[in-house]
Amino acid sequence: MAQAVVPHSQHAPISIPVRELLPWAAFAGVLALILIYFVGAEQGATSLISGNVVHEFVHDGRHLLGFPCH
Repeated sequence: MAQAVVPHSQHAPISIPVRELLPWAAFAGVLALILIYFVGAEQGATSLISGNVVHEFVHDGRHLLGFPCH
């Protein structure tokens, strides 16, 4: 049997322009700040939501990330 020779092509890396990437990076940054606020600071004087519902919901995440809470 004869073996067919298949040429291997080089794949060029995909380039994404910064102006297309910047809105997604800003959105991810804002989302990360909101998440850090709710996990790390949503209690006491800076509380946006009254009660302990948010605190109890993210309680284990606070310990995992090293935020003190009690």
